[in-house]
Amino acid sequence: MLLQAENLIKNFSGLAAVDDVSLDVHEGEVLAIVGPNGAGKSVLFGLLSGLLRPTSGKIRLQGEDITGLKPHRIARKGIARTFQTTALFDQLRVVDNLALGFRAQTRSGFWSTLLHTRGWKKDKAETEARVAATLHFIGLEKKAFHFVSTLSQSEQKVLSIGVALIRQPKMILLDEPTGGLIVEDTEEITELIRKIHEKAGITVCLVEHKMRMVMGLAHRIVVLNFGRVIAQGTPEEIGKNSQVIEAYLGEKYGA
Repeated sequence: MLLQAENLIKNFSGLAAVDDVSLDVHEGEVLAIVGPNGAGKSVLFGLLSGLLRPTSGKIRLQGEDITGLKPHRIARKGIARTFQTTALFDQLRVVDNLALGFRAQTRSGFWSTLLHTRGWKKDKAETEARVAATLHFIGLEKKAFHFVSTLSQSEQKVLSIGVALIRQPKMILLDEPTGGLIVEDTEEITELIRKIHEKAGITVCLVEHKMRMVMGLAHRIVVLNFGRVIAQGTPEEIGKNSQVIEAYLGEKYGA
């Protein structure tokens, strides 16, 4: 078991956006979290990544209680995430964004950078190697020195995933990685996610609305509605669940 969430509750002004949610993420799997708009999916990701503190409940990473830790501490323990809207520095180049993504892994401070110490040189070499490897993995080598503002929407989505990957996390949380993309670009992102799972060996947890993509990619699916888990299971089990069809997939899917 990689991650366990136990009885998570997150209230906003007395309303439960996440209401007694428990789920497990197994090491090496692709887990999808789906549900209607307002179901609490992104709030749940905020709790798992440390951006939000739960009203109650526990989160454990490989048995260690990480409940309420700051995002940078959770990131250092091996959980990376992306956002629905790409959080990139659009006036910097692709390589600069990747290097900044790796910055928290280095130890060089102001003086070592100013004086070009041995530690700074080591960090610089490691950063350059990691940036090059990540560019190759995500397929943006030809755009390495392009400014982010010149990239297409799908390329920015790919880069945001690369920024999360560069630290080599244990698990990556992908919040609507194909949101707003056309079919061809959705397929490209899907293949990248599959590559992250199969070749990099990283556990993937994603929020996604495109059910055809989810059904072909996820090992398990958790369905949320009004902040509560209404079903968990394999894609086949979820596709036949009458409660899920009524709340989310719609009658046409069941037919």
